[in-house]
Amino acid sequence: METHIELVNHFRLEGTPVSVAPLGAGLINASYLVKTKEADKPDYLLQRINHGIFKNVELLQHNILHVTNHIRKKLAEKGETDIERKTLTIIPAKDGKLFYFDGEYYWRVYLFISGGKGYDTITPELAYEAGKAFGEFQGYLADIPEKIEETIPNFHNMEFRLEQFREAVANDAAGRVAAFQNIIQEIESRAEEMCKAERMGREGILPKRINHCDTKVNNVLFGEDGRILCVVDLDTVMPGYVLSDFGDFIRTGANTGTEDDADLNHVGVNLAIFEGYAKGYLETARKFLLPVEIENLPFGARLLTYMQTVRFFTDYLNGDTYYKINFPEHNLQRTKAQLKLLQDLEKNQEKMQAIIQSFL
Repeated sequence: METHIELVNHFRLEGTPVSVAPLGAGLINASYLVKTKEADKPDYLLQRINHGIFKNVELLQHNILHVTNHIRKKLAEKGETDIERKTLTIIPAKDGKLFYFDGEYYWRVYLFISGGKGYDTITPELAYEAGKAFGEFQGYLADIPEKIEETIPNFHNMEFRLEQFREAVANDAAGRVAAFQNIIQEIESRAEEMCKAERMGREGILPKRINHCDTKVNNVLFGEDGRILCVVDLDTVMPGYVLSDFGDFIRTGANTGTEDDADLNHVGVNLAIFEGYAKGYLETARKFLLPVEIENLPFGARLLTYMQTVRFFTDYLNGDTYYKINFPEHNLQRTKAQLKLLQDLEKNQEKMQAIIQSFL
């Protein structure tokens, strides 16, 4: 097996790599900081791509190349400086490919963005900045000429997720269906409404745009001055409805509890976070959004929370085959916490609609 130094030497680096150390605690890809010997040469980010999730690595890497090149062009048109820190830069391998395959794993290298800082905790002020960042990101890609493909087919397709759920109920692989008819009913009672994005898409009412599809606050890098540097973690950038991107941030960032909170009394929607994100998002995204998209942003929050409820519960019924669990009932606990958040979002639907209207 090659060492990390040997791996990184398959790429077109400037400078001499002298050390490789683990970076961050990502759940999908393993990341490493590559330091170079020369003071005037950049450092690099080495990543092992999770081929179990991203099965078409060539498509994945070409998507990211098209996206980052287009953003770079937009930044240049705006007269931005320091562009190498304001979007990711892929470093090709010496054979010209955008990755290196060592016989077992796929690897890629980016320029390391120095001085960038991410946040795992959220405040209304950070939510506002993140909203601006993701809205601007979508705006940059609104006219991208290259075709961006799905890196995970049907990732945010609610109809597909319900098919998986109903198949899990029918198969009852882990013998858990009988004990949880109440949760099954909670899911089925909302199923028709929650598929309305797909219906509106087929009717030509709701357009698909290039989405980030993982809109968490820690996927925005900030500079030393506290201003936005760039949006990172572009593996799931693909076509989708903006409701999904908006909703996924609210699901993860505006939850007063945790995704798997054992105490459901902790779980609910933080409307100050919702308001901060909505304000920032609409400041940068309003210029390209249709009225129907803006009107349905609060629905997006319910949609992605419902979708994650369905996905966690489907995995629980299947015997916990997809998500990593820390204890036997972990997926059930996640399901209950997401369902509680969904119910609180439903209670606050009118307040969220009023917040959106207040910015128009």
